Amino acid sequence: MAAPAHVSRVRSLYKRILVLHRFLPIDLRALGDQYVKDEFRRHKNASAAEVTNFMTEWENYKNTLQTQVLESVGDQSSSVKFGANLSDGKLGDFQNDQIGQLYELMLESTKPNRQFNIQEDSK
Repeated sequence: MAAPAHVSRVRSLYKRILVLHRFLPIDLRALGDQYVKDEFRRHKNASAAEVTNFMTEWENYKNTLQTQVLESVGDQSSSVKFGANLSDGKLGDFQNDQIGQLYELMLESTKPNRQFNIQEDSK
């Protein structure tokens, strides 16, 4: 069983990412939320080596997104782009199924027409 400190760290990272997703455009938020939930669920019983890489990469994602969100709040022109390009070195570390998953994610996120209608809650 995982140590309570580790569980707390994972939960905190997960929640922080979902909070940051609230600042994304609605389509990206829906896609990102589902992806994060699936990935964290999928790695629930990962080996120690996989957990180390998993946490490092998600921390990097959180830090990048946090920086971009802060930039977008200060930029009224809406020209802020979210995300980052992957280096060839990072891509080389991926397994074939991960490359396929990444490709599907890219296709979904760049579709010109929405596959479903997402509406924000009116409060």
